[in-house]
Amino acid sequence: MAKLPSIRNLQYLIKLYELKNFNRAAEACFVSQSTLSAGIQNLEEQLGGQLIERDQKSFVFTEMGEVMVEMAKQIVQQVSELTEIASEAQNPLAGRVKIGCIPTIAPFLFKDFYLNVQQSLPDLQLQLKEDTTENLLKSLDAGELDCLILALPVDIGAFHSKVVGDDKFWMAAHNDYPVDHTDKIDYAALPDHSIFLLQKEHCLTEHAVSACRLVDNRKINPFSATSLHTLMTMVECQAGATFVPQMAVNAGLLDGRDIKLVNPAQEAASRQIGLVWRQTTRRAVIFNKLSDILRELLMSIQE
Repeated sequence: MAKLPSIRNLQYLIKLYELKNFNRAAEACFVSQSTLSAGIQNLEEQLGGQLIERDQKSFVFTEMGEVMVEMAKQIVQQVSELTEIASEAQNPLAGRVKIGCIPTIAPFLFKDFYLNVQQSLPDLQLQLKEDTTENLLKSLDAGELDCLILALPVDIGAFHSKVVGDDKFWMAAHNDYPVDHTDKIDYAALPDHSIFLLQKEHCLTEHAVSACRLVDNRKINPFSATSLHTLMTMVECQAGATFVPQMAVNAGLLDGRDIKLVNPAQEAASRQIGLVWRQTTRRAVIFNKLSDILRELLMSIQE
């Protein structure tokens, strides 16, 4: 009987394809570069074909390699669910769920979500990974995560999504910034470069700009932040403004700061929060239960 490729080596192949770098892929897999390289070579020997064309400085995936990556993703996804099937047969609401969440949600929502899950589903174990939307979707596709908590709308490809609620946007402005609570904001009258945003990797930037109808790029400062906490510091130090979600306000993001909140538009400006998972999963029962818990939590936040 022919020896089958190991799941670990398939994971090495997937991670190398995602990161396009041997060192970073090895670090992500918590192994040495030589171990990862040996795993890829072992795959090539077992499969009887070249997966990667290498030279001293770079490499590219062959046509066969591209095909094997897609097949490997499906195999790893299915194998990752095998360990849960036995426990689900006894209790479909038990086991471990690996959840990905974006940085503009996780610090403000996950603690209460975790506590609510512990109370409602005591046999379920949650593990959290915080990352950007793009990276989380890759991890979900590779079978490294079971579901994601994301801000929508966003391109999720063929994954299934379930909207669980809305998260209102506020304009957070320095107390001396030329806006107040009574009038609709006239963005054209605001100082140029006075509105600060997160880096483009964070979908909050696109969602906020769209929901709040900020169309004049001259108003946006060219310097961006990597977190909402840093964003608040930039607004406070430079007497500017930005947009923040309700859940961050409720969590105390503005506490002790020289910052005021203003409605950004006459109509409600908000982002949708949703749970995302693979269409092929066997664990939809759990994910629907988690969606219900998220929905109740978001309703309490927006009240």
